[in-house]
Amino acid sequence: MAITLMNPAGLVEVDAYRQVAIAGGSKLVFVAGQVAWDADGVTVGVDDLAAQVEQCYVNVGTALAAAGASFEDVAKLNLHVVDWTPDKMPLLMEGITRAAAKLGVTPVPPATLLGVAALDVPEHLVEIEATAVLD
Repeated sequence: MAITLMNPAGLVEVDAYRQVAIAGGSKLVFVAGQVAWDADGVTVGVDDLAAQVEQCYVNVGTALAAAGASFEDVAKLNLHVVDWTPDKMPLLMEGITRAAAKLGVTPVPPATLLGVAALDVPEHLVEIEATAVLD
């Protein structure tokens, strides 16, 4: 495995992600921001942040698999959430939990969550991009 995840002493432990990823591989995989489209381009979970987060993670997993990677190889996630406020955290975590169960993974690489004004279309509430490292 090319990625080692850790929470160093002196930094807060967060359940949703690890603070540091150490990459030891040589092949980088960059997954474009994934929105809540299904394979036919239909938005999943209009007005439902948890459902959209789940679909985004599933789409990231599909993209990773196509590159020969998995969430175990992810060094960094970036999440962009429309009109983010901290009270949306339970919905975000619900979507991640549902996606993790569906995918059979624990997606906890370092992550950055950014609030944005809008995404590509008004129906999309979240977009997730990933960087993975392979041996």
